[in-house]
Parts: sequence; C-alpha cells; structure tokens
Amino acid sequence: MAHHDGPFGSCSNLITLDQALTLSKKDTVDLSNRHLNTSLVTLLSLINFDTLFVKAQGASVFDEQGNEFLDFLGGYGSLNLGHNHPEIFEAVQKVSHLPNILQAAINNIPAALARNLAELAPGNLNKAFFCNSGAESVEGALKLAKITTGRKKIIYCHNSFHGKTIGALSVTGREKYQAPFKPLLEECIGIPFGDLSSLKDQLSPGDGAAFIVEPLQGEGGIIEPPPLYISKAKKLCSQYGTLFIADEVQTGLGRTGDLFACQLEGVSPDILCLAKSLGGGLMPIGAYITTDDIWRKAYGTMDKALLHTSTFGGNTLACAAALKTLEVTVRDELHLQAREKGSYFIGRLRQLKEKYPLLKDVRGRGLMIGIEFQQPPADKKYFLRFTMNVVNKLIQEFMGSLVAGELFNKHRIITAYTLNNPNVIRLEPPLTVTREQIDLVLEALESVLANHSGFMSMVGSGTANLLQKIRK
Repeated sequence: MAHHDGPFGSCSNLITLDQALTLSKKDTVDLSNRHLNTSLVTLLSLINFDTLFVKAQGASVFDEQGNEFLDFLGGYGSLNLGHNHPEIFEAVQKVSHLPNILQAAINNIPAALARNLAELAPGNLNKAFFCNSGAESVEGALKLAKITTGRKKIIYCHNSFHGKTIGALSVTGREKYQAPFKPLLEECIGIPFGDLSSLKDQLSPGDGAAFIVEPLQGEGGIIEPPPLYISKAKKLCSQYGTLFIADEVQTGLGRTGDLFACQLEGVSPDILCLAKSLGGGLMPIGAYITTDDIWRKAYGTMDKALLHTSTFGGNTLACAAALKTLEVTVRDELHLQAREKGSYFIGRLRQLKEKYPLLKDVRGRGLMIGIEFQQPPADKKYFLRFTMNVVNKLIQEFMGSLVAGELFNKHRIITAYTLNNPNVIRLEPPLTVTREQIDLVLEALESVLANHSGFMSMVGSGTANLLQKIRK
C-alpha cells in the first residue's frame, strides 16, 4: 500500500471503513509496523501469531482461507459468552436510537445495570461506578479507598496484575512493568500472595487504606491461594479498618465456577472490581461496586459528587451490552457450566501431566486454567548454535510461547502465556465451549507433548521456526 502525504484534512487520503475491511495481511502488517507497536508486530510474527482473522463466532475464529481456529485464549477472560454473541448485538441495536453520551441527564440503562449488579454481587455491595476497563476500575477503587479512610498506604501481592496505568501499575507485583516508570504512587507495599502473617504485619500499624488482591492470580500464572486465605485476609482487614478490594476483572462473572471467585469462601469485599467479560465480548466497560456506607463517606455530598468521573463510563451502548451479558450469564447458568467443564478439563490435563514430564503443573478453577511447562536446561553447547539474543531469551524464558506456537501452527488452537510467568499457558475458553472442543484441544496438546521426546527437540523445532522467520 502506497503512503500518501496529501493536504491536511483531505478525505481522499483516508482509508475508509469499507477499504479497511478488505486490507490484505501484507498491507495490515505494513500499516501496523508504521503506525502501531512495531516491536509487538515483530514478536507476533516470530511465533506466527500474525494471522489475519476475518470471521468469529462462539469459540471459533476463521482466517482468510476459511480455516477454523479454536480460541482458548478468550480475550484474557473477556469472552465468557464467546465471539459475537447474537443477543449482545441485538441488545446494542435496541438502544441505538438513544443518546449514548449525555452527562447532563440521568440514564435508565446504567441505572438498571447498577441495580442488577447489586442484586448479583455478594453481601451488601450496592453502589456502582462505571468506567471503560479493568485498569480504570482499579484506579477508581484505589481512590475510593483513600478518600474513604483518609489513609495512603495500599497493600498488594507479589506476582499480581492489576493494570498498567500509573495507579494500577503501582500495585502490580512485577518489577519488569514497574521499573521503567518509577517513581510510582507512594506507600504501595508488596507482600507474598497467600501469606497472612505478612499481611497482618502491614495492617497492624493501622495506616492501610486498602488491601487489593485477585482471588486467583491470573497473569501470575493461574495461582490459587491457600485454602481460606481470602476469607481470613478479609477478616484481618476488617479488624484494622483497612478496605478489602477484590480484583475480579478476570475471575468475575462465572469464569472460576462461581459468579464471583470470592464467593467460594463466602467473602463479601468492601470494593469489587469488574471489567473484561462484563461487556459481553463486544463493548468495553468496567465497573467497581461498593457499599452504600463507603460511597457516602467518599462521594456522598454534592461538593464531592464530581471528584471521580469518566467521560465514556456508563454510556448507553456499553451498559446495554452489560445488561444483556448479566441476563445471559444467569439464565444459562454459565458459572455452573464453567464449573462442570472446568472439572473435566483439569482432570484430563492432570492425566497428561502424569504421562508427560514436560508438563510440570496443571492448576486453576473452573475455566481459568494454567498449564506450566518445565524450563529447558541452559545447555551452553546447545545454545552456542543460536547466537541471537532474542532467540536465546525465548528459548530459556518462554517455553510457553513455543508450545503455544506449536498448538497454533500445527493444530489451529489459540492460546498464550501469562505475562508474569511465560512458562505457563493460560486456557480461558468461552464458558459456552463444548465438550467436543475441549477434547480437540486435549488431543492437540497430547500430540505436541508426545511428538517431542525432550526439551531439546521441542526447543529445536520452535527455534527453527523462529530463525526462519527472522531471516525473512
């Protein structure tokens, strides 16, 4: 595609929507390299993840040649209802005649959505704030905790992930993401996930505004806490006047086998963060929900009513999608489907673990599953054959990406490694996934494991593909 440098404001040089829909893969890669994240495009290309998909429905996506791929990445947990659920499209269409963004008025659609969230949320959570993403939901929750308690300190867990905006990043437990942007927010203290003693040490001075925690760590590698950790942590927070924030951006709305993951231990958080699947896989929407008492302390007077707002938060289209998402989730008992299908899936994966040493661990809950692979040994003689730093790093630290590449390229299964542990592949298919689709993934994974007798053959196959891509 030629690059045009026409006069400012000239429509003749703009790509129309109809033209965008017909862009070839080559043109798409070229435009992405020029105007988006070039390094990310290169990385995706190295592992053949630069396929152009042209159709999606349920758990399936299709490339330009009509080949079907199974999506077991699921938008990092955003696609509980699958791709392009028809009822979500219908819901958005029903409100297409209404004002979408009009702050100088009340709106019946977000009002109804807030009520339904209050109906479904644990305990007495009944005041909602709508935004556009998980990170924005966390930002709002942190501010809510600070203004309510009058304290500054936020306690979070190592290996956690809460987002990449400055506030959310300040409580995300991985140095790789924090270091380039320091100094971050003051008085954010990281502690080991699952360690009640460390939590108590940080709570006991009585200066903690909030403890934020994922009931099950996602990007950390699908890590469950010790039994009763969440409920005991909540009691400790209540004892010291610190608000308990449950980050259910990834775990919420049925993903783990309960409508909310914290319900497994009967926990009602002070603030609950949602996003990802709330928009039905179609619209970006996030939310936090809290108690009436906390809300009144924070924003309960007219002079405080506008201290925290979001321009697109609570827009009509997004809230209509979320309303229908909640309806479908409850009506179809998707949390129970996730529980039953997840139990089957995890059980079969653990059988593979017993059979193939390359598979180090299987863990998770519901349809939020992580499979961890053994890290290859740093054999110096072997690695002398590959002199490029990027390849060496991918081999040594990203075994999950090599397996994901095998699943994608040979079996048309879409997965990805977790951000904080690249040796773990996440499996988060739509909750509507069928048993037959799960079996196809199990068969593909066994084929990958069975056809690689050890680390070196797996690494060699993956590296050969990487080197071939690099040389092009």
